[in-house]
This record gives sequence, C-alpha cells and structure tokens, in this order.
Amino acid sequence: MGQYYAANDGENEDVASALNEQYMPRFAGDDLPATLTGCAVAIADRIDSLVGLFGINQPPSGTRDPFGLRRASLGVLRIIIERELPLDLQTLCEWAVEEHNSITEPNVANTVVDYMLERFRAHYEEQGISAEVYLAVHARRPTRPLDFDRRVKAVEAFRQLPEALALAGANKRVSNILTKQGGDSIGESIDSELLQDKAEITLADQIRQQADKALPLFEKGDYATALSSLASLREPVDNFFDEVMVMADDEAVRNNRLAMLNLLRNLFLRVADISVLPTASGQ
Repeated sequence: MGQYYAANDGENEDVASALNEQYMPRFAGDDLPATLTGCAVAIADRIDSLVGLFGINQPPSGTRDPFGLRRASLGVLRIIIERELPLDLQTLCEWAVEEHNSITEPNVANTVVDYMLERFRAHYEEQGISAEVYLAVHARRPTRPLDFDRRVKAVEAFRQLPEALALAGANKRVSNILTKQGGDSIGESIDSELLQDKAEITLADQIRQQADKALPLFEKGDYATALSSLASLREPVDNFFDEVMVMADDEAVRNNRLAMLNLLRNLFLRVADISVLPTASGQ
C-alpha cells in the first residue's frame, strides 16, 4: 500500500516503487527489486536487521530462525549478484554497526559477514556446484558477493579441466611443504643464479610468464581466464616434483626453491585455495 500512497502523494516514481520492492525477494526464487533505489532499500533493511539482531546476541540457532535472518542473508546475496552491484559486505555491515546504539556484542560486523558468506554454500549446492569449490573460494574470504560469485564460477570451470586434479594435488603438496618450513616467512623472489636443474629452470620461467599473463587478469576480476592460463603449469610442476629435491642440502638453493613454490601457490591464491579441491589421489 505504501507504493500507492506515495504515488498518490506525488513522490518520485523510484521512491514509490522502492516502498514495494524493499520486501523483495520475499521467498526463494521470488523477483528482485527492479530499480536501484529498491535494491538499496531492500539491502539496507536486511543488513540493518542482521547487524541489529546479531548485535544483541539473537542469531539463528539450529533450525530456529524466528526473524528470518537466513532468508534475509540470501536476499542480500541474490540482489548484489544478480543486479551485479560492486558492494562489499564488510563495508555495509560496518556502516550498519555505526548507526546502532544498542549493540552489546563484540566484532559484530565480522560475525555477520561470516554468517552471510556461509549462506553461499547451500546457494551453490542448489546449482550443482560442489562444496569443495565453495570452500576453496571461502578460504580466501572475499567479502564482495559479486566477486565471490565470479571466483566460484571460475574455480568450477577450472575443476572441469584435465589439469585440475594434478594441480590441486601439487598445491596441496606445496602448501604442506611451505607450512612445515615457516609459511609466511618465505618470500617470493627467485634468484636465477641459484637455479640448477633443468626442471626447476623451466618451472621458474613458466611461473614468471604466467604471472605476467595472470596478474592483469586478476586485477580485472577475470578469474576464469587466469585459471585457464595457469592450468598450463601442470607439466612443468609435475616435472619439477619428479626430478628436483626441494629440500636441498645447500640452504640458499633450498630457500630459492621454496620461494619459487611460494610464488606458484600465491598465484592460485589470488582466486582460491585450490588445494581444497579433490586431487588425483583422492586425498
């Protein structure tokens, strides 16, 4: 009725429409707001409810969701993705926190963002996208839903490539090696003078070439093309692990090889943690 009252009172057409569209989508599969004004009001209303209720420790519990926060979360995600809005959940939730004066819980914005991102899992499973693909992207915690969706679609396409299983396994192996050797303390700078074996020289060259191709694509959000290009690293990666001992006796050579593997892993991490995907061995 608000829409009709507003129209009768001479309000702007977008304002009148938004008074009805703020309730969209009302249920799964329902229409989304058609106007940007309607999208803004619908998102703001739901984010306000999520932050406010989480802020007074009233989140959904088990199967209980008396305030419809799961539906509200999915509504926000759908609007942002399907209307291709470059919005950041973290920013939205932090703004909402600033507007509330009754919040009693700490870190509410982070809690709400995490809750909303978890709603993506069922959203993608309904589309036939495996939980592993969702988890690979979720591991990077991208907080812009449109960006999250593009990453998921890119990883799903990558998973269909014949190189995907082997590269997922290689990334898992690299992750384990780097974790045991200090993880975050390992750099990415490769010293060409320390490269010895043909397989590591080839891999270093291929990684540099792929970085030059992929980094501009990552900046544009073209994750699918970037991952498709990175798939060509399968053969040099396989050859490296077949022919080269990473943990060489010479410390400088060893650290150089670790840096190369770190650079390799971080290229993939620009999109997702593909080590989460199923591997050739099923591990």
